[in-house]
Amino acid sequence: MRTRRRVLGALSALAIGLTTAVIAAPAVQAAGPDRLPFTITNSSGRGDAVYVYVLGTNLSTGRLGYVNAGGTFTAWPAGSNPPSAAPDVAIGGPGNGSSTTIQVPRGISGRIYFSLGQKLKFFLTPDGLVQPAPWASGDPNHDILFDWSEFTYNDAGLWLNSSQVDMFAVPHAVTVTGSGGTHRTGDLVANGRDNVISQISAQSGWANTVVKRSDGTVLRVLAPGKAAGAGLFSTTYLDPYIASAWSAYASKTLTVVPFADQPGTKYFGRTSGTVMTFTNGSGAQVASFNRPSSADVWGCDGALQAPNDQVVGPIARTLCAALNRGTLGTVDNQPSTDASAFYKSSPTNQYARIVHANQADGKAYAFAFDDVGNFESLVNDGSPTSAGLVIEPFTGGGTGGGSTGGTATAGSITSSTGLCLDNNAASTSNGNEVQIWDCNGSVAQKWTYVAAGSTLRVQGKCLDIPGGATTDGTKLQLWDCNSTGSQVFISRADGTFFNPQSGQCLDNPSGSSTRGTRVQIWDCNGSAAQRWTLHT
Repeated sequence: MRTRRRVLGALSALAIGLTTAVIAAPAVQAAGPDRLPFTITNSSGRGDAVYVYVLGTNLSTGRLGYVNAGGTFTAWPAGSNPPSAAPDVAIGGPGNGSSTTIQVPRGISGRIYFSLGQKLKFFLTPDGLVQPAPWASGDPNHDILFDWSEFTYNDAGLWLNSSQVDMFAVPHAVTVTGSGGTHRTGDLVANGRDNVISQISAQSGWANTVVKRSDGTVLRVLAPGKAAGAGLFSTTYLDPYIASAWSAYASKTLTVVPFADQPGTKYFGRTSGTVMTFTNGSGAQVASFNRPSSADVWGCDGALQAPNDQVVGPIARTLCAALNRGTLGTVDNQPSTDASAFYKSSPTNQYARIVHANQADGKAYAFAFDDVGNFESLVNDGSPTSAGLVIEPFTGGGTGGGSTGGTATAGSITSSTGLCLDNNAASTSNGNEVQIWDCNGSVAQKWTYVAAGSTLRVQGKCLDIPGGATTDGTKLQLWDCNSTGSQVFISRADGTFFNPQSGQCLDNPSGSSTRGTRVQIWDCNGSAAQRWTLHT
């Protein structure tokens, strides 16, 4: 299993090593090539020059260093105080519409940085590399548009993720091909970057977390912990919810089952004052936690620091995930894996909610322990043959995620009551009603699910939420396809169609079996009324 997976955000004056999804399982020798082909594809739609950096730790020597395009690892030279400029180790990346393939050596764990328009500035101290910290206004990389993904490539395989733990900046997906086929994650829905920016800006108190350059370019959306540390967001935002959730267990028991493959391993938490104490099945005390602050929850640190052990660390991870997702206090068996119950608390982690909602497969690393319950944007293969990173369109775009995506599937769509999703009277007028009706094979019932953009289409028009509404019971309509969030319906494995903009699901009111019943959006609840089957 993976050990503690959290990004250590480097402060501008702090030199640290790079961390990522480190593997604790025994290695299987030579599971992948000595040098793994890694392709960077530029589909950004922008004319900026792209620069790529492969930085990390040599797992054999523990030395920090960089990798050139051919896959050779070189340790950093000695640094100084004040920090000295690091050598220019940028690899020329692809122009828009093209790709560049580099080599990544086996036995390294680190980050792949990529910047648009300008090279990044790195510095060295006697302790190692000073990483970019763009949330600090004085950081030399503050005005550069850049992002990174994290990886570990060793004898047990490749682990590669797109990370939003510190910020959401450049839309990108990650891929791996190997013995398990091709896996891909990190794809955004259509206009996903614009959606994240506008939706977070619209939240009360969150507008300053969106950072722009003087020319108006949105550089990044800061995660709440980074924004709070920079004075751009409330330092106590989550405190009321934390206090309520923590005190809930003064009168009831919290059960934590931290290992999915060990359902018999359980810990039981109760609160006394501001301290939550956990016991095992024998009643022996195994851990205790002081009530965390907002900063502790954002960083999964401080009172929630998770050591790399088999008891305290896993409980801390679970608590941090539950507090970020807003389920602690209301869901008493953790970790909760019902995503429809996430981010319902008030206040809640709007950053994590919105970032997840705009991912085509719903997966992201929006906080340090977002991998609890497997909600992280991670690809893995034990015997990789190639991997890649795709810089996606800043506007438009959208794919199906999960694999290569972008395909269209056509057929009728039936509700759990056996009636078909139907375009009333086969009209193509904007605003026409969408309903359920007896299945009849007509053109009004021949829907196409287009994975590129996650839209449901019939007769050349798209299923649409009028006015981008988010209210339970809003009736759906047909409208010209326009790539807005009102027309995104992500097909999920449980048979639901999820609209990220509203956070709601396509719903047959009360599981109706009456023909002519108009379909609507409603809070995702896993009921039969929200399960649909696409027949091809």
